[in-house]
Amino acid sequence: MIITLVILFITAALFAVGKVRSDIVALCALVSLVVTGILTPEEALAGFSNHVVIMMVGLFVVGGAIFQTGLAKKISGKIMKMAGDSQLRIFIMVMCVTAAIGAFVSNTGTVALMLPIVVSLAAKAKTDSRRLLMPLAFASSLGGMLTLIGTPPNLVIQEVLTDAGYRPLSFFSFFPVGVVCIVVGTIILLPLSATLKSEKDLSDTKSKKSRKSLQQLVREYHLDENLARLTVNEGSALCGKSVMDIDIRNRYGLSILEVRRETRKQKGIIQEVEQRMAGPDTVIQTNDIIYVTGSREQSRRFAADFALQSSDKTDNNQDKATLHFYDIGIAEIVTMPTSKLINREVKDTGFRSKYGVNIIGIRRNNEYIMDNLVHVRLHSGDVLLVQGTWQAISRLEHDEEDWVVLGQPLEEAAKVTLDYKAPMAAFIMLMMIATMVFDFIPIAPVTAVMIAALLMVLTGCFRNVEAAYKTINWESIVLIAAMMPMSVALHKTGASSFISHSLVGGLGSYGPYMLLAGIYFTTSLLTLFISNTATAVLMAPIALSSSAELGLSPYPFLFAVTLGASMCFASPFSTPPNALVMRAGNYRFMDYVKVGLPLQIIMGIVMVFVLPWLFPF
Repeated sequence: MIITLVILFITAALFAVGKVRSDIVALCALVSLVVTGILTPEEALAGFSNHVVIMMVGLFVVGGAIFQTGLAKKISGKIMKMAGDSQLRIFIMVMCVTAAIGAFVSNTGTVALMLPIVVSLAAKAKTDSRRLLMPLAFASSLGGMLTLIGTPPNLVIQEVLTDAGYRPLSFFSFFPVGVVCIVVGTIILLPLSATLKSEKDLSDTKSKKSRKSLQQLVREYHLDENLARLTVNEGSALCGKSVMDIDIRNRYGLSILEVRRETRKQKGIIQEVEQRMAGPDTVIQTNDIIYVTGSREQSRRFAADFALQSSDKTDNNQDKATLHFYDIGIAEIVTMPTSKLINREVKDTGFRSKYGVNIIGIRRNNEYIMDNLVHVRLHSGDVLLVQGTWQAISRLEHDEEDWVVLGQPLEEAAKVTLDYKAPMAAFIMLMMIATMVFDFIPIAPVTAVMIAALLMVLTGCFRNVEAAYKTINWESIVLIAAMMPMSVALHKTGASSFISHSLVGGLGSYGPYMLLAGIYFTTSLLTLFISNTATAVLMAPIALSSSAELGLSPYPFLFAVTLGASMCFASPFSTPPNALVMRAGNYRFMDYVKVGLPLQIIMGIVMVFVLPWLFPF
């Protein structure tokens, strides 16, 4: 027992200091428990196959898809409309929405779903996401107290009560307690969250300023100003012809930037968008959408000659045609003084044949050349705006003798949202939530999450499988999986029983209020180091027997157990939601102590007086 407590103390100290990564500290603690013989290798590795850990992996993927498809932006936009520009209303909205979802969905699932939405919301509101992400995790735990199924400890005390012959709790017996928790939590977190300020790296800020976003490039080169979106109707003379056959540049002075093919099924839920480069051999088909740039008058003449449907409604002061970057992107490259391209015309550079990209603009001495590019001779220092698939643009970075790629094109590609997949992502997300909420659906929550994550990948909500893997925060996964066996070690060596019996037994003689406080804070202390479910299983029988010895009602004491087990905010590894937001908010261990510990203590003090009022002794 002493060895286990020493390892636990050293681990907690290293977490607090923050000099070593949290996942490395957790792994060192795990190895120490195995080397000292406290845990067997099987017991130590059990955390990595735990259903909670597997669910966290799947939920990271689901959350990533919600962000990648732009669904998070759409939902956050609607929240912004309701909250307005008020930081206070945004904070309260996040707390209330998260708590409401957490009443019916696991707190882990709630945070995973809300995480990308809150990040997008913070960006739209121009506020620091760090001030919202930790309250988001805490709100999911607070909301779990609203219903019987909101959190596992609620089910644990229900089972203990029914086994002992007491009247079982109803589905909404927890609701008054949950409302008090949410109100107190919101009031306390509002000033505490203001202390979570970002520590911005100035060098990183400068480098970000020097990078241009895709929309900045579009505006700078005026690509949208003379852009027309034309749909090829059935019977059009373009059907079956190649771009070379059309000879659009010589006949109309226009350039084709993109040929897009869109399909929609099941009322728009299933949508596919295929972007193609406008190469000489590209064959136009019925229902293709052609994006052309050049004189608007010539665009209209081209559309009329070939019976094309124009989506350009600028004459009616409506939205102009805009470029989207799904499979095809743009980037800038600057020619080197020693480049073999100097003094060669664009048509002779071979960019299209060698690299699969088109040059669609040239910036030279603050002058933008956009017309008749094929005959322009390149100069040293010219900045070329190239267009191609993201893979083709990334290959340009390997040839730095002739040019240098400006910015980080692949990082920009990762920011592009596949918004046409948002209905599919929303449908999958709602189906996953339904299976987790309704008991009559015979699918376990972890299975539902795995199915949802797999469907997000298979239905194209990610650009590729690698993008899905990148959404998984492995540091949080390893942290939780490596710390889970600590509860086994504490239980196996008798340390947890010793702590709980000593604290609760010593307070029983001081009256029911002191015993209630002892049960809450003992449970709260143990939950910092072992799972809240395991803590509830350990403490519930102790609370029941303690109340029986004093001849008191067990209900307030068992509620103190579930509250103490659920209100665990002072550590990043005490609950999966705390770990989920750790990396996204760039939090340290002491951030949780600074914000979570006061909330945990104040919540306990309030509940010592509220519980006897709701459930008399």
